[in-house]
Amino acid sequence: MMKKSMLFLGSLALAGMMMLGGCGKSDDVLVVGTNAAFPPFEYVGGVSGDEIKGFDIDLARQIAKDAGKTLKVENMKFDSLIVALNAGKVDFIASGMTITPERQESVNFSKPYYEATQVVLVNKDNTSIKSVDDLKGKHIAVQLGSTGDIMAKSYSQQVTAFNTGFEAIMELKNAKVDLVLFDSEPAASFLEKNPGLKMLELDFEPEFYGFAVAKDKVELLESINNTLSSMKQSGGYDALVNKHMK
Repeated sequence: MMKKSMLFLGSLALAGMMMLGGCGKSDDVLVVGTNAAFPPFEYVGGVSGDEIKGFDIDLARQIAKDAGKTLKVENMKFDSLIVALNAGKVDFIASGMTITPERQESVNFSKPYYEATQVVLVNKDNTSIKSVDDLKGKHIAVQLGSTGDIMAKSYSQQVTAFNTGFEAIMELKNAKVDLVLFDSEPAASFLEKNPGLKMLELDFEPEFYGFAVAKDKVELLESINNTLSSMKQSGGYDALVNKHMK
């Protein structure tokens, strides 16, 4: 009877561990949500070709380390990130997410960790865009749910949103749209691999990226802010900028 009871209890414990592993959340794991199509902040690469890497991911790994936890990365569509966060599927978001009043209604943001701006990508033979006013009426491609997606609607009725910046770039190269409205650093990364395009820096307002957490995760927000502060003081932040930004 004793052996049977111990065997039964052991089976229960194993089942519990399997359930815990299956849901991907445990006390010693910090789950970050990202959209790994936004280089150099997050992208798929590495020796194996399927590793999620980037500036945000390195910052997130340090955040987890400082919290005494292991980082787990969940890659998903950008416009699904806040939904996943508030459903408890991820602990925080690290995905080049701009701090906006609209998003602040749903989540809390860390201190800003990066200043960016929007830029325009066009084919090299396009000479029709010289100012923000020239965007009016143009067919604009954007990444779904991004700052560019939000801004583009104020310039044109013709806006096509894609799940990734790569898809938007391909649409531009195939002359299906007039331009892509995109964040500056990812745009520069795409430009390196697409010599037939050029980047236009127009008079857009600067924007600031932050890590997003659920409204009730006060301690986690404080922990993230502490890591960002200590990394900036120690030089670790600048080292990552030099590593990822060319």
